[in-house]
Amino acid sequence: MKKIILLGLTALLGACQTMSPMPTKASLDGEVFYLQRSALPPAATLSVTLQDVSLMDAPAVTLAEQKGPVKGQVPLPFHLSYDPAQVKPGHSYSVSARIELDGKLLFITTERHSVQLNGQDPQPLRVRVDAVAH
Repeated sequence: MKKIILLGLTALLGACQTMSPMPTKASLDGEVFYLQRSALPPAATLSVTLQDVSLMDAPAVTLAEQKGPVKGQVPLPFHLSYDPAQVKPGHSYSVSARIELDGKLLFITTERHSVQLNGQDPQPLRVRVDAVAH
């Protein structure tokens, strides 16, 4: 009896080893840019988010975010790592960005930058931000 159980477990473990594992992380790479001919202050920060924007009357669900000091001038590169298990068929996803200085908003996306998250999105993504009137 022990031999039958042992053989069954061995076969089960062998089957598990031949299955290819699901990728645990996927990513989107891109750059944030603006059209104004002005330099960013060295203390500015960039925030880029990937969100599920499927539900109109509910807050968007964030799948990934990159936030930190701006390094250099536009175009500003970004890298978003997300869990592909969070991507649901039929849902809508978009990437948004904002540039701030000391908590004050300087630039923000004003148009929707939709992504499919199916491996077919052009990379690098180009995300335009527009100046905020003060």
